[in-house]
Amino acid sequence: MISNQILQNTIDGLKAIARVEMCVLDTDGKEVASTANMEECAKPAMEFAASAADSQEIQGYQYFKIFDEQQLEYIMVAGGAGEDVYMVGKMVAFQIQSLLVAYKERFDKDNFIKNLLLDNLLLVDIYSRAKKLHIQTDVKRVVMIVESDNGKDNNALEIVRTNYGNNSKDFITAVDENNVIVVKDLSDGDSGQDIDKAAKAIETSLENEGIRNVHIAYGTIVNELKEVSRSYKEAKMALDVGKIFFDERDIIAYSELGIGRLIYQLPIPLCKMFIKEIFGGKSPDDFDEETLMTINKFFENSLNVSETSRQLFIHRNTLVYRLDKLQKSTGLDLRVFEDAITFKIALMVVKYMKYMESFEY
Repeated sequence: MISNQILQNTIDGLKAIARVEMCVLDTDGKEVASTANMEECAKPAMEFAASAADSQEIQGYQYFKIFDEQQLEYIMVAGGAGEDVYMVGKMVAFQIQSLLVAYKERFDKDNFIKNLLLDNLLLVDIYSRAKKLHIQTDVKRVVMIVESDNGKDNNALEIVRTNYGNNSKDFITAVDENNVIVVKDLSDGDSGQDIDKAAKAIETSLENEGIRNVHIAYGTIVNELKEVSRSYKEAKMALDVGKIFFDERDIIAYSELGIGRLIYQLPIPLCKMFIKEIFGGKSPDDFDEETLMTINKFFENSLNVSETSRQLFIHRNTLVYRLDKLQKSTGLDLRVFEDAITFKIALMVVKYMKYMESFEY
């Protein structure tokens, strides 16, 4: 359905060209859009709607019916009698009729993409409906999920459509109130860097409109329309996992999640069992800030003692002392690769458990 604002913009533009006053009413005689006060046309419009005529001159006004698939949708009134006004009115009615068709096709495409993302279509339906809607089935695509604070309230969907929806091959929709979904059409040469660039452009457009805390996640590139739902599921996982393990990043790709996506799929009881087996009754999250900073910096520098001590502005022997102290309390020597892997995974598991437990209260 066309919004009232679009109808108003349409007849305002046409009035500026044709210099004819116009009014669009619904079948109950209620004004939808108007360039002038035409309250006296409401009753005649209702009588005209009940008649068999498609157009008619009544009391110095030209009346036209506008249909949506044989169903009467609007009455369009042009202000003035005569052939010129009749011709202008006929053209405006045709323009609105064309808008109805275009927006209906857009609505149908939007519904199709939503059902495709949610896996609500059979394989045969995907290809048959795509053909009817003139959607290519064998091009490269990727799904991006755009999340922001109060997504519904800040009108993020319309902002993304306005600022980013210039490519007619891209689909911008929403399957819930919080997130905007972009199904992006890709060229053969496009890579992860190009997708990152597109995601950054979306983030910038939202921030320019005053929207903050924008997070964007995207799945892997797919080559068939039927695989779009997989890219969507990957993007959803990337959005969740990104909040847990990559909270400092605004844009995250499914391919960058690493071991985080494996931990995300572990049941909480198994995670608790793992932490208990490795550390007994102690959690790696209980260490003081200095120890945690030392551990994280040691991991950042690929277990390099010299570089870590340099970046922490401490003597090498001081770092060795801290690592020895940690080994005594946990039984794990971070200078040994296998112990370091175990400790790193344990830190991630604890972070995941804390994130999941925050949703239980």
